[in-house]
Amino acid sequence: MAKTLLRSGNLDDFQAVGGGGQAVFESALQIREALRLRKQQAIVDCLAIPQVNDGGDRVDWYSPVDGQVSTWKAADEDARVRALSYLENTLASVESLSKKCLQSPKTSQQLFGSLLSKAFQFPGENFLYLVDGKPVLCFWGFVNLNENARDDVLDCLRESLFPEPAPVLIEAPEPEPAPAPDPIVTFERGDEPLIAPATPAASVRITVDDLYTPEPLPAPAPTMDEPAEAPAVAAKKRRVALWALPAAAVIVAAVAAPLLWPKDAPSAESAPAAAAVAAPVAIAPQPVKVVEPLAMTLPLHKAEVVEPKAKAPAPSAEPVVIAAIPKDAMVMDAGQVKAGSTRFLNGTWRAVLDVKDPITGKPPSVRYQIQNNKGTARVVHGDNVVCRAEVFSGLHSSGELLIKSRGNARCVDGSRYPMPEVSCRAGTSDIAQCTARYDANTVVPLTFKKAGA
Repeated sequence: MAKTLLRSGNLDDFQAVGGGGQAVFESALQIREALRLRKQQAIVDCLAIPQVNDGGDRVDWYSPVDGQVSTWKAADEDARVRALSYLENTLASVESLSKKCLQSPKTSQQLFGSLLSKAFQFPGENFLYLVDGKPVLCFWGFVNLNENARDDVLDCLRESLFPEPAPVLIEAPEPEPAPAPDPIVTFERGDEPLIAPATPAASVRITVDDLYTPEPLPAPAPTMDEPAEAPAVAAKKRRVALWALPAAAVIVAAVAAPLLWPKDAPSAESAPAAAAVAAPVAIAPQPVKVVEPLAMTLPLHKAEVVEPKAKAPAPSAEPVVIAAIPKDAMVMDAGQVKAGSTRFLNGTWRAVLDVKDPITGKPPSVRYQIQNNKGTARVVHGDNVVCRAEVFSGLHSSGELLIKSRGNARCVDGSRYPMPEVSCRAGTSDIAQCTARYDANTVVPLTFKKAGA
């Protein structure tokens, strides 16, 4: 009977977890079969069945049991509480079995226990389905990108089922009104008010002139040493002494005075005064030096007419043809290559090889995931056999990029898959031109394309 499809997705959208140097997903079918042989059917029924497509980059997840399907969010609260309790009991059995296998002297049992400890990791609540009320996990063995495995696997389910209560806002009490100020008693004497606190009665205004009228005091008689003060109005009119004028005004008066005199000789009475005014400033004209024009001193020659030289026509620029760069191509940035950097290689790449699989007749699916010259290569060949190998990269001083693996790739069926040595150079528009060398006699073209493009 065909199983129910629960969810599909790209593998590059998630991050695989694992243990013992191997990813859980690479051994997903073997883990389910080992649990079945150990008569742990309750655990097996919680893990959806994965099915990888021919390209090796997308996976479908099918329900292991039949029944009505509901998402975690669409289920009512009682169904979610029962499902969470079921998962807690199942997870306790998984942890117990994992610890037992890790203590085994056999390497295969230790590897199984290590993978089992991470098997129930899943990206979030949207990847849990209820089939006839029983929980089934999709994308188990994965977490979201740039996230680590959770210490409490079911923490995301508890947060959605029992959210934290919203904080209660308590308004601050309104401040009490300030007490009314004490009334003021104002005493006035003429134009000078005197203010003093009073008793809590109505404000009272008392004029001192109403109480008594002061007698006028006699003005003091002037003495011989001090002259009598002038009235206040007269004191405001002051005469400015001549010496208080600015010095510039005196100089201007001295220069302008002779210009205002008449042309006739001054009279005897006015001569002394004019001499006194002109005495402070003496102005003598400076002799003017006559400079001969340059034309009178420099030698003159007959002008000659020089014909301008004809400019040679500039060579016409040849049209520059710029080739379009595919958006998914690997571009070996010239600046990074010159600096010895391989930042352009960081990310996930799909390698297209010009080879055919002997079983399917199609090229194998090869993906490289590299960050800072270290990463992994995943190969899917034959009948969906998944293999994995560690790789490292480097940039030669000549500008050649090399990607090598640490031996052959290990496959989930126990076999080994040969990994080629990849070399790339910058071609037209710095697009990487690569080849894959399997041995001295086997070199095939290889093209890198950004995964997901």
